[in-house]
Amino acid sequence: MDSAAALTAARRSYDRQAWRDACESFAGADRATPLGCADLEAYAESAALLGRGTVAAEALQRAYLARVESEDVPGALRCAFWLAEMLTMLGEFAHAGGWLTRAARLAGSAPPCAEAGWLLLPDAEQRFRDEDFAAAYDLGTRARELAVRFGDRDLAALAGQLQGRARIRQERVTEGLALLDEAMVAVTAGETSARITGWVYCMVISACQELQELRRAREWTQALDRWADAHPQFGGGYSGICLIHRSELLRLVGDWPRAAVQARTACERLTQGFGEFLAGGAYYQLGEIHRLRGDRPAAAEAYRRCAGYGQDTQPGLALLRLAEHRPEAAAAGIRRALAETSDRLARAVLLPASVEIALAVDDPETARAGAEELAATARDHHRTALLAHADQAAAAVRLAAGDPAGALTAARAAWRHWRELDVPYEAARARVLVALACRALGDEDTAAVELDTALAVFAALGAEPDRLRAAALRLPAGSGADPAADPVAASGASSGAGSGAGPPPDAARPGGLTAREVEVLRLVAAGRTNQAVARELYLSEKTVARHVGNILAKLGVGSRTAATAYAYEHGLVHAAPGAGTAQNHP
Repeated sequence: MDSAAALTAARRSYDRQAWRDACESFAGADRATPLGCADLEAYAESAALLGRGTVAAEALQRAYLARVESEDVPGALRCAFWLAEMLTMLGEFAHAGGWLTRAARLAGSAPPCAEAGWLLLPDAEQRFRDEDFAAAYDLGTRARELAVRFGDRDLAALAGQLQGRARIRQERVTEGLALLDEAMVAVTAGETSARITGWVYCMVISACQELQELRRAREWTQALDRWADAHPQFGGGYSGICLIHRSELLRLVGDWPRAAVQARTACERLTQGFGEFLAGGAYYQLGEIHRLRGDRPAAAEAYRRCAGYGQDTQPGLALLRLAEHRPEAAAAGIRRALAETSDRLARAVLLPASVEIALAVDDPETARAGAEELAATARDHHRTALLAHADQAAAAVRLAAGDPAGALTAARAAWRHWRELDVPYEAARARVLVALACRALGDEDTAAVELDTALAVFAALGAEPDRLRAAALRLPAGSGADPAADPVAASGASSGAGSGAGPPPDAARPGGLTAREVEVLRLVAAGRTNQAVARELYLSEKTVARHVGNILAKLGVGSRTAATAYAYEHGLVHAAPGAGTAQNHP
């Protein structure tokens, strides 16, 4: 094929968004006769959408120099913006900054144009990362005004989504979501170029997930899926970023096999050198799926890779440490993450795990404070998922405090929210809380039904740790079963409750024992060592020893055997038919 024919083929492939074919044809034509400016830009865009960042950067640098030579300042500014974007995706941040500075100097000598608006966006994104949301919004507004003035639909959509994200972080959520929706209307109507379409999809979905606006996130993810299916040659780093968001949504809706595939593919695409600094998000999603399935070594490795790419591993790693019976490490990790996080929405992602872990290490004050903060954030933003997390945390705290009636109300509210959002895993966890509250109120029949339903969901999802835990809780107290034999004990994950019977109401706790002390006493009466109790309740052995000492002092007895006898005499433990008193360690 001669140069002219190759160039014609390249342009046709580019027009029909067959970027791989376009890239090959442009390369062939360029070898024969150097491409002109417009073709170099099309070549660069095709290469970028395939993840060939180095090829794209080289083409854009040539196009920039040619635009400057021909005194086409707007064209040169456009090339400089995209060149800086390519260099950023390649991890060459200083190089990218140098090109933006060079372009800004050139823009100062030119009349107003849409391309000057493009140069405002990197600064706006930096202000956003610095949590200067007012400045980010103002820069986005200036860029959008230029887009409207000069009819640049790509710039209008990109600036609009930035404005929306900034407004959300300013807690002007309704206004922010309206701006995001407006940007998405342009994208779904086909008014934007392919690279802007993918970019806006990913940014809007990410913003919805950060806000925990799951309905919108799901709707836009489904739209992104349709767009990606219609563009099978969309690949590389940009597609990898989109796959991270798709994986997270699939995990939430319970399609864990597909979520894992999407996360692995994202890892593969983002570790090829283009967008590699974003690969941590893909490994985090993979770690979450492994953790939920109970594959702790694989989860630990995924979190390690996540950290290697510079992304925080919380709350996932802390929850993994809790599952590994390392509650103190879990508490330290989540406490550090919260100390470094000031944004309310970002803290709301960490707080459910913080409450869970605080209850596991017998720190009711931290758990209560976390639940209250989560409730305040949920009230202010009024997103269904935030309300669900807040109710679930409140239920766990109330249950641990010996308020099963209050826990039941909150747990049922959480379940209704999760059911409304069609999030099966969290809905099943809420059912476990409902069951424990009912059991503490003496309604064993309802507790059994709720646990059976949760068990079925956990089994269908492949949530093995939660299935084993629910199965252990399904056994009545005093049955002789040993839930501690399972890798997940009758505690922790969503309830903060320890023994299979759940914490009894105040009236059922003799001797001035706390709810946690009753849980410890029941396990001591069943013959558990301090180490076994610590494993089952996700506590440290030091904390268990302190509880045992408090129990003996409050009951006025001098040994574990005497405490066991007290537990049976006061109905805290019921012997199985024909069984004698459990053997205990002195």
